[in-house]
Amino acid sequence: MLRRFSLGVCACVALAVSTLGTAAIAASPSLNIILPRGVQRGTESVISFSGARMADAEEIFFYSPGFEVTKIEADGANVAKATVKIASDCRLGEHVAQVRTKSGISEFRVFYVGALPIVNEAEPNNEFAEPQKIDLNVTVHGVVTNEDVDYYMVEAKKGQRIAAEIEGMRLGETMFDPYLAILDSKRFELASADDTPLVKQDAAVSVIAPEDGQYIIEVRESAYGGNAKCRYCVHIGTFPRPTGVYPAGGKIGEEIDVRFLGDAGGEIAAKLPLPAEIIPDYSVFATAEGSIAPSGNPFRLSEHGNALEVEPNNDFAQATPAELPLAFNGIISEPGDVDCFKFAAKKGQVFEVECYARRLRTPLDPVLNLYKADGSSLAGNDDSRGPDSYIRFKVPEDGEYIVRVTDHLGKGGADYVYRIEFSGVTPTLKLGIPRTARYSQYRQSIFVARGNRFGSLISASRANFSGELILDPKELPPGITMVCEPMAGNLNTMPVVFEAAADAPLGGMLVDFRARHADEKKNISGGYSNRADFVIAAPGQSLYSWRDVDKLAIAVVDELPFHLEIVEPKVPLVRNGSMQLKIVAHRKEGFTAAINVQLPFRPPGVGASSSVTIPEGKNEVLYPLNANGGAGIKKWKIYALGSADVGGAGWVASQLATLEVAEPYVTIALERSAVEKGQKTEIFGKLTHSRPFEGNATVRLVGLPHKVAAPELAITKETAEVTFAVTSDKTSPVGTHKNVICQVIITENAEPVVHSNVGATELRIDEPLPPKPATPAPKQAAKPKAEKKPAEPKPAPEKRLTRLEKLRLEAKERAAGTAASN
Repeated sequence: MLRRFSLGVCACVALAVSTLGTAAIAASPSLNIILPRGVQRGTESVISFSGARMADAEEIFFYSPGFEVTKIEADGANVAKATVKIASDCRLGEHVAQVRTKSGISEFRVFYVGALPIVNEAEPNNEFAEPQKIDLNVTVHGVVTNEDVDYYMVEAKKGQRIAAEIEGMRLGETMFDPYLAILDSKRFELASADDTPLVKQDAAVSVIAPEDGQYIIEVRESAYGGNAKCRYCVHIGTFPRPTGVYPAGGKIGEEIDVRFLGDAGGEIAAKLPLPAEIIPDYSVFATAEGSIAPSGNPFRLSEHGNALEVEPNNDFAQATPAELPLAFNGIISEPGDVDCFKFAAKKGQVFEVECYARRLRTPLDPVLNLYKADGSSLAGNDDSRGPDSYIRFKVPEDGEYIVRVTDHLGKGGADYVYRIEFSGVTPTLKLGIPRTARYSQYRQSIFVARGNRFGSLISASRANFSGELILDPKELPPGITMVCEPMAGNLNTMPVVFEAAADAPLGGMLVDFRARHADEKKNISGGYSNRADFVIAAPGQSLYSWRDVDKLAIAVVDELPFHLEIVEPKVPLVRNGSMQLKIVAHRKEGFTAAINVQLPFRPPGVGASSSVTIPEGKNEVLYPLNANGGAGIKKWKIYALGSADVGGAGWVASQLATLEVAEPYVTIALERSAVEKGQKTEIFGKLTHSRPFEGNATVRLVGLPHKVAAPELAITKETAEVTFAVTSDKTSPVGTHKNVICQVIITENAEPVVHSNVGATELRIDEPLPPKPATPAPKQAAKPKAEKKPAEPKPAPEKRLTRLEKLRLEAKERAAGTAASN
């Protein structure tokens, strides 16, 4: 059933006041960078969104609360400047934003929110003896060029904490691996870091000042590289900077006691109220002496409570007893440490056992093993979840079991925290938009021109369930409707067309785009997720900086000067057949540009060119399709997606049209045949009809060898067999030719149903037999006087020889010819 959605508006996290005039037709914007790379919460900042085609910017989409846009203005064609109020309670750390213009939606990029005042780097500051002097508790914005080293000097009192954390690789701009150090005035290194696990490839350090005096913070690229894109935000102050939190998770809705670990000032105890619902990517922040850490420690939210390890628990006999479904928490506190937990389970229970460590940004690379209580091994894993471990475990019998965890390299430390969660096997569903280009966000937003359409593939990743899905977005921007069918249980992508009314207001929103199981009793649903890759070492290599979002940006944009329409075929595309799909462009007067057209969704087993082009000034094109022998039999929904140069690429879609894929109307079982060069033969075939048709159909052989021909034949729905009269030439190639194919073209509703291959055979071409030697004619005996004989009966019609009989006869004739020549 075709579904059409038209839903109301929802409040967007971004408010915008446009000061831009009406722009000419243009394509979607492109966002390269957000500047400055960080802003202070509780302030009003002017933020620049730089890229391409930004002159008609109207709105900023923020993916989290705490931002209010009061003004947007153009700064040239490629920069939009937004005046933004950042709430005093805005979450610290990474945030995501993208730009909506009158003509499209940009990529999303990241920027950072901090708690400290911002100071800009002042060159020269690349000599240890002449550092840039700054106050404690500021954030410095700087850049590391090639072989550059930046030095900052602060004054501190004995016993005072000096902490520094840098955002470099996390800014997602370039391959920038920062190094961070704290030195005293004699250049003695008190602390240094490169690739602190908590902050990925970035660094964080903290020390307690040993005496009153001056201290130097050194910032550089770890290999003394750098370039103009190696921007950074370095937080320098007296704030706490723990590298771990224990336990690393807790039960939603409860208050929990935790210990922040790894800070120079020692452990920090805190009592934290937890949210009432599970929030993805949740973090907790350490505070001390009125200061707060620049970024949080990842923290798991669960529906279940905690079991904490009790040392010693290094072997099975000392395993910490725990009860499911509690989460098991511990610390591999020293090199060689091993932790064991003992729990009871019932036969037949199935658990997904997840060890969270590196995903919580701790240094631990966990190895997980499961045993029976008697020590016999059941399962083990390392690195199924990146460096983390995962096991799906079916309990073999009632009894007690042991789970064991240690570090892959036998390392350990005070912040080597882990968390093991047992959960039942539950269905999960995640939606997305397949990438159209590697490492790109291109066309992963929905922007529909007024009075037009835009199409997209929606993908679904199912786990632990199957069945048909129904798209169920919570809201859509005003004036937009969505047209789609349910996604079949055997598919993981579906075509969706969005339509905008001619009077739809320009605007957009971040949509909670969801799908649910067609059987509502199963209570299975899931939302949208999209990952942007920002920094990759090299194509196909490590991904260093990325960002996942859980909302889909959808907007109504300015009208475009063309529409697309699929002329819906009146006949099916048959298996092993082909079709020319007509696509028509409706142009506004004066718009003549070429239009590139593609078919993003193709039914299973249906092939097509990657794209075709409606030439400049023309209005239609034929898109060739073909179906293989296993193509899915069904009436499928497809759409065409076209782009043209409108000052950049402007995109529109056709309607969601029906393409039927069907069984062939007829198949023909062809017999093999043979012929001598220059002679004639026949190819015989028996027809099997699966669908009646009216009138005559054309049947022909293709793939015949050089200088071999067979006239076309006509058949009807009553025809049971055909015989092709085949002629060869004296120059026809000798050998067995295996690609002789029979094609059938049936006309129905004034359109051709092309059966490209309804049967195949082979034709053998032989050299002629040598001529037989002449033999004397036998003497004729005298004929007796003829007597009148009774009339002989007419001979019976010649029986058609089977292929085997023909081969036997040919062999007999060849043998006789060879004997005679000898």
